[in-house]
Amino acid sequence: TPKEQMREERMDGIESARRNRSVEENLRLFEEMKKASEEGQKHCMRVKLDMKHPNKALRDPVCFRCNLTPHHRTGTTYKVYPTYDFACPFVDSFEGVTHALRTNEYHDRDAQFQWILKLQQEVMPELPNVHIWEFSRLNFVNTVMSKRKLQWFVDTGKVSSWTDPRFPTVQGLLRRGMTVKALREFILLQGASRNTTFQEWDKIWTMNKKINDPVVGRHTAVVSQKMVPIHLSNGPASAEVETVPRHKKNPAAGKKSLTKTNKIWMDQEDAKAIKKGEEVTLMHWGNCIIDDISLDAATGDVTSMQGTLNLEGDFRKTQKFTWLADIPDNTDLELVYYDHIITKKKLEEGDNIEDLVTPNSKKEVTAIGCPNCRNLQKGEIIQLERKGYFIVDRPFLNAKSPIVLNSIPDK
Repeated sequence: TPKEQMREERMDGIESARRNRSVEENLRLFEEMKKASEEGQKHCMRVKLDMKHPNKALRDPVCFRCNLTPHHRTGTTYKVYPTYDFACPFVDSFEGVTHALRTNEYHDRDAQFQWILKLQQEVMPELPNVHIWEFSRLNFVNTVMSKRKLQWFVDTGKVSSWTDPRFPTVQGLLRRGMTVKALREFILLQGASRNTTFQEWDKIWTMNKKINDPVVGRHTAVVSQKMVPIHLSNGPASAEVETVPRHKKNPAAGKKSLTKTNKIWMDQEDAKAIKKGEEVTLMHWGNCIIDDISLDAATGDVTSMQGTLNLEGDFRKTQKFTWLADIPDNTDLELVYYDHIITKKKLEEGDNIEDLVTPNSKKEVTAIGCPNCRNLQKGEIIQLERKGYFIVDRPFLNAKSPIVLNSIPDK
């Protein structure tokens, strides 16, 4: 029976023309299916249940069909395979699963599960019963949870792989900077509810931040584009290096070096926030009076600044800024920021996923980081001060390969 005709007959409760074939003929055709002969490939095997049942999942579901796609383990040894609906009851029971945890999207198929298992128990009486525990699937806004639709993103190159940090896969979330502890706490907090909800991401990322903030090391970076040099008239003529904690409140985070010179770098955005003659605080160093600011007449961008250190100055009411010493040991960074992969909060029936793809959901920003960044390990989480939390996606390899840091949402 053609696929479309089979679907229509099931919906209308019409028996297949071949429903009452003899057992002998069915066995003969199953052998043809196992050989994947021309005749065998035209057939599938269905469980004879009840074509008039109000639950359409019980209207003679397909249990075996030909599939010539090579198996990743057995190659082309087998030509016919059981369907998901037929295999699940047997595998769960055979492997000793006492409680099958199934999302409520399978609710209409629960009766099918039990009916098929009962038939299988008639052949293998030793198969134990399986209790189905139903719960609602976890949904997030602006997130694709369907594996079929996620596969489309991979196949079309919209994402790098199934571990892409924009994906709701466990590996994707870990690459984005989610900790196992935060993920576990969030799931336990949800419980096995049957209510269908769409969660906002800020809740789980806030939990993640509370875990990271007290323990992760602090580092410094300056965005490369249009970064501004500050010449300190009374700064050290040669580099001065001191050892400081990576986290002032967490000694376990270890130590790092802090280099001070008479020429430092600052973000263009920060430089624009400073006025001539203003006293500002250079974090982890002290106050500085900005004596002069040079601007690009065409763009208004700051091109350079002149300053005088005032280390005894009052920092309680000053603006605080991060900075980097101008030294050759600074290392190249690539800061990667991710957005949701779809623009719509909640996908609905009939939505075309291709129309909802977020354009430019990955943004890469080049930066320079302090020499301490060279010691970071893959998967290590840090805070770039005044820039947020990041996870090391690619550690330092050589001078030509920048360290890749994925931005971690904190709300």
